[in-house]
Amino acid sequence: MSVVEREKWVGDFKVDVLAEDGAGNLVVVENQLEPTDHDHLGKVLTYLANLEAKAAVWISANPRPEHVKAISWLNEATPPDTRFYLVQLSAYRIGNSDPAPLFSVVSGPSDSAKAFGEEKKELAERHVLRMKFWEELLQRAKEKNVKWHAGVSPRTDNWLGTGAGKSGLAFNYLVWLEGKTGVELDIDTGDYSENKRIFDELKAEKDEIERSFGQPLLWERLDNRRRSRIRHVIEMGGLKDTDDWSSIQDAMIDAMDRLVRAVKRRIERL
Repeated sequence: MSVVEREKWVGDFKVDVLAEDGAGNLVVVENQLEPTDHDHLGKVLTYLANLEAKAAVWISANPRPEHVKAISWLNEATPPDTRFYLVQLSAYRIGNSDPAPLFSVVSGPSDSAKAFGEEKKELAERHVLRMKFWEELLQRAKEKNVKWHAGVSPRTDNWLGTGAGKSGLAFNYLVWLEGKTGVELDIDTGDYSENKRIFDELKAEKDEIERSFGQPLLWERLDNRRRSRIRHVIEMGGLKDTDDWSSIQDAMIDAMDRLVRAVKRRIERL
């Protein structure tokens, strides 16, 4: 790294050192002998943005834990080509030699941190997308007068459920990221044996239920798990297929209405 300019003006402020890395990218260096503070953190960000630098080095004799965490967060949240370093300055002496500076990186970028940051951003985007998907589905269900989930609010999960009239049973809408959605009757009373008993009692009426539903269903007893379920999968697209949401949601609402009507009376008899 080579120095380009010392105390370069940025508006009414001065960058302590403006440097250049081996690839020709600008690097801002901010020096602080006292403990790190919010003022210098703000300066680091201001200089980086205004000079369009790709890296910032913040040097301090006493990095505070909250600023170490802030730099770690910035390395996760910013683009892959943007890097932040928090460096602690101390002095050391070997024998009777003159004191020499020692620079230790307290917080810096890494491939794993950037990858983790990208995963968190993708997850956040997915949550926003799911909220919007469920909002639209509930509105379309209301317009179609399919009111089974009328009292339910949108959520960030990939499922949206409502009680099926018996404790531990729920009618769930499902949406995957790609390729498919679905509806199901989820059976989980908290008791393995009770779940299997309910499933078996409903499956004894499989032919009549599927005739009422209008299609075959997936009967998943799941013997290696506590819960059981009766599911219908719709392969018209998933969460990413935003242009097809309306037709996908219509198919989900129709399938849910048919599933509830096919099993609700039988659930009441359990």
